[in-house]
Amino acid sequence: MTQTQPSTPFGRRPLSLAMMAAQAAAKACPEETVSHKWRTFRHLTEAKQRLGLGDRALAVLSALLSFHPGTALTPGPDLVVFPSNRELSVRAHGPSPTTLRRALSQLVEAGLVIRRDSPNGKRYARRGEGGHIEQAFGFDLSPLVARASEFEALAAEVRAAAKARTLLREEISLLRRDIGKIVAFARETGLSGAWDGIEAQLQGAGAMPPRSAGNAVLAEIATGLRTLRAAVDKCLADSIEFQETDASESQAGCHHQSSKPESFQNLERGLRGQDDEVAVPRTASVVPANRALPLGLVLEACPDIVAYARHGVGNWRDFLGAAVVARASLGIAPLAWNAAVEAMGEEQAAVVVAGILQRGPAIAVPGAYLRDLTEKARAGRFSAWPMVMALWRVQQGNTISGSDIRRPLTGSSLRPRFNPTAIHPGGSRNG
Repeated sequence: MTQTQPSTPFGRRPLSLAMMAAQAAAKACPEETVSHKWRTFRHLTEAKQRLGLGDRALAVLSALLSFHPGTALTPGPDLVVFPSNRELSVRAHGPSPTTLRRALSQLVEAGLVIRRDSPNGKRYARRGEGGHIEQAFGFDLSPLVARASEFEALAAEVRAAAKARTLLREEISLLRRDIGKIVAFARETGLSGAWDGIEAQLQGAGAMPPRSAGNAVLAEIATGLRTLRAAVDKCLADSIEFQETDASESQAGCHHQSSKPESFQNLERGLRGQDDEVAVPRTASVVPANRALPLGLVLEACPDIVAYARHGVGNWRDFLGAAVVARASLGIAPLAWNAAVEAMGEEQAAVVVAGILQRGPAIAVPGAYLRDLTEKARAGRFSAWPMVMALWRVQQGNTISGSDIRRPLTGSSLRPRFNPTAIHPGGSRNG
């Protein structure tokens, strides 16, 4: 005898289009289709908002799945489960009868289960010989098999949207942090540029968007911050390029041409590969303490600075570049460096940094030491000449102590390439 498969709900419950669609999908499902019930349930949990499901409805669905003995779901009459409301409530973590009925209706309207109601609305199974179930009245889980691929695709879309949302929030946070700190750095170091306008735009973009913000809102905010970051990078590059150009021009202005044989600029000839001996006066000379230091003398007094130059030190521009790198390695703050440049001039500040580097561990806090010398320079009580001369004497002493003891120490062997006593204030030339 052929068993009639019920397709309408019992009592006053009406038939809906969602019920009819679920039944049509169950009939069209191929018999060889197999679905892992707990994997499908996980996909439903991830896509619950897209399907309009609540937490209680998912808890009741999990309880319904637990009444099916197998793990793999295949189309057929065995997919009908028929628990009582009491047992279903226990496995669904004890919702009230009203909440249970509401959750079941939500599952039916979402097309996840089909009601197979008996003539009297009771849930039961009719068994044949050997205990085999011939017909069951309850909830049919066939839609979970028929729509398993759909639920998987929905879960993948939800995961992709969540990942995109996370990446957008990360990008917004990083852009806000980078822009804010670059603006603060530019103001601290005195870089030129439209930093006030950039800061105003950053503040106009608002605070970090709330967690409830959608992907469209986050994408719009991220686009605006990307544009602002590009403007920050351009302004920063222009400011740095302008400073480098200005430093080069001011450096060129510090060179003086002189035809006098005792000119201090002639002391740099050895750096250009010339072998001419330096001409020095035979009588004592008085040199102002603020007279420019010869680069050759500075390099002999502070040879460690050469290791910080990219391609060696052949002129003052190379020396200034090496001093900037050395300043960063010593931990001297940009504010202290800018103050020293303002008080001493760029060349003398670089010479002081080279001297601090040469003294090494003898100076525990290079930044504080440089600030102290800067205050003295502002009061007119500091010149780099004594520092360089002291370091030069130390280097000459090291050279003599490290020479070959078997070689006689003649006057020619002890003669340095420079005779600083002839050009330092109060010094005299030893004949």
